[in-house]
Amino acid sequence: MATAATALLLSLTSCSSSSDSPVVDELANISKFQEMTNDTHVIELYSHLGGLQQGYNEISIRIKDKTTGNYIKNASVTWQPLMHMNMMTHACPYSEVEKVTPSGTLYEGYIVFQMAQNATEYWDLQINYTIDGTDYTAKDVIDVPASTDRRVNSFTGTDGVKYIVAYAEPHHPKVAVNDIIVGIFKMQDMMHFPVADGYSLEIDPRMPSMGNHGSPNNVAATQTAPGELYIGKMSLTMTGYWKINLKLISPEGTVLKGESITDTVTESSLYFDFEF
Repeated sequence: MATAATALLLSLTSCSSSSDSPVVDELANISKFQEMTNDTHVIELYSHLGGLQQGYNEISIRIKDKTTGNYIKNASVTWQPLMHMNMMTHACPYSEVEKVTPSGTLYEGYIVFQMAQNATEYWDLQINYTIDGTDYTAKDVIDVPASTDRRVNSFTGTDGVKYIVAYAEPHHPKVAVNDIIVGIFKMQDMMHFPVADGYSLEIDPRMPSMGNHGSPNNVAATQTAPGELYIGKMSLTMTGYWKINLKLISPEGTVLKGESITDTVTESSLYFDFEF
């Protein structure tokens, strides 16, 4: 037994030393929640929640060849989410799909579902991909239930433009000054919701059950570059239920939605909330 174990250890060590990077578990912290199929491939869908929900969703996919069982590492991938309502259809904000690592099998991006499914209205997702010059597609209905917390806001600003503001991170808030990541999008038409560039989102966390007290050291969320999500600081001083009051400011300094919290204004009309 000792000889076999030693041989295995030497084999693993040899394999590891011959590579410039350690073996990484691509599926760490994500779980598969659905598969789509066509004649040639199985498309696996993953998320850290093990499912989807109304709001911002990070989604990873893998493409498996039905014949060989191998995962495809050289695909070019796009996707198109679509909400089928009783009288109309529309899309939502979504990112490009990018390869996670050159030698890996995962492709990832985000989709912001601004509304949940219901008994008669539903979302589907079409995935288009190209492998060695050949185009493929797969499409299926996806399950998008309502979030238990308020994670997305859809509204018309004072400028007459329709915006979507979505909470992205942290997935697990802590009693600390947390980095908060938010998506801000505007509706170009029913099928296009590009990132809104150059705005600012003021953040004022409050605990309604504790006298509506606030917290120190919050920093408004802003972009580091056009097309990117917004990053700020969110201070949470204790566990419990928090309402994250927000105020969206245009590049010109105009308040588009939300109010400052005062003795008489106890909550903003634009907010996220959660309990942890």
